[in-house]
Amino acid sequence: MEKENFSMKKIRLISALLIGSVMVLSCATGSMAAGKMIQIKGSDTMVNLMSNLAEAYMQAHKDIHIAVTGGGSGTGIAALLNGTTDICASSRALKKEEETQAATKKLTPVSTIIGLDGIAVMVNKSNPLSELTLEQLKNIYTGVYTRWSDVGGPDQPILALSRESNSGTYVYFQEHVLEKKDYSPKVRLMTSTAAITKSVTDDLWSIGYGGVAYAEHANVKTIHVKKNMDAPAIAPTEAAVHDGSYPISRPLFLFTNGEPTGEVKAFMDFCHSPDGQKIVTETGYITVTP
Repeated sequence: MEKENFSMKKIRLISALLIGSVMVLSCATGSMAAGKMIQIKGSDTMVNLMSNLAEAYMQAHKDIHIAVTGGGSGTGIAALLNGTTDICASSRALKKEEETQAATKKLTPVSTIIGLDGIAVMVNKSNPLSELTLEQLKNIYTGVYTRWSDVGGPDQPILALSRESNSGTYVYFQEHVLEKKDYSPKVRLMTSTAAITKSVTDDLWSIGYGGVAYAEHANVKTIHVKKNMDAPAIAPTEAAVHDGSYPISRPLFLFTNGEPTGEVKAFMDFCHSPDGQKIVTETGYITVTP
């Protein structure tokens, strides 16, 4: 009988400890949700930049935890509209249908530009071509041109590489280079810009595109781009992006639902600060102001 009573007391004690542990964990989780955790989702182009900004911010604010994940601008915008992220990192503006979804849900996405990016066109280093016009790029990616001889190169087949459709880079390239025409079904869709640069490095007759930061650190040749046949060929440099002479450049956005407040605002203010803009430059992007 005494053994039974002792066993029952042990069970009650263990149960009480377990309940107490759950309560502590719940309190900790609640504290994190109350503003100690910031979720950032979106652009693969921006994931390294946001990770670097988050790391620097967390070093100065030990009680703040920032989680950064990619997946593409479209994925980040969907998360923002579904309420599963605090900040969406996007390399494109919202589409009209996304604005409609936001209005239907009575949400007000607010955009903040934290940097600029030039989209680099990349070929293998052994490819003899060094420049292309926007029209030639459009014809390559819509399937009008299928051989390098169509643009003044060797008589070899073109392997065109692109990001997947959930990528902001894909959308921007389609709107500003393809003039909203469809990509050729022969264009090979890649899961990341890193995958594109690797394929361009490995395949002599491939062509791809991606953020300048990736191209600068990859073993590829960056093509100089001309607005038309009579225009000068422009490299995606900081000065050319700022003055608008490089034809394929874009802003990098952070979106929030409504004006940012609290820790989210503090982090976004940091992104615009001299320290934050220094990180933008160090990561290979271009500051908002020259």
